[in-house]
Amino acid sequence: MGLLSRLRDRRARQGVPALEIDSPGLAVVVEAFDVAEADSAALARSPRWRADEPAVLRHHLELPPDQVERARELLAPDGWELRHEDRWHAVRVQRLDALRCAQERARMASLAQRLGGDWIGWDALQVTHR
Repeated sequence: MGLLSRLRDRRARQGVPALEIDSPGLAVVVEAFDVAEADSAALARSPRWRADEPAVLRHHLELPPDQVERARELLAPDGWELRHEDRWHAVRVQRLDALRCAQERARMASLAQRLGGDWIGWDALQVTHR
């Protein structure tokens, strides 16, 4: 059983609903679309972000249509889901900190570049009403 599964089980036992990608009440609490801005700075300037709670991390990607399935295959083993709205998004639930955000930013930028696409930025969503 993975760490995320254990956390969800513990929260469920405590009566706290586990955060899901489609949980109701999600709203953007931090955005990072400036490649020159450090992820730590993006988190620090975001008063609505709660470091002690999980968030839906969403990377915005531009991908060539013929590479979408390959991207999905590469992302799935680490729990990422690839979705399309106005553009492609790689999404998963996780705790955020500057190091994890920077690592995932580098990974997504590299993935997009290898597939002939582009990494646009990331944002994070948390439930804003309790």
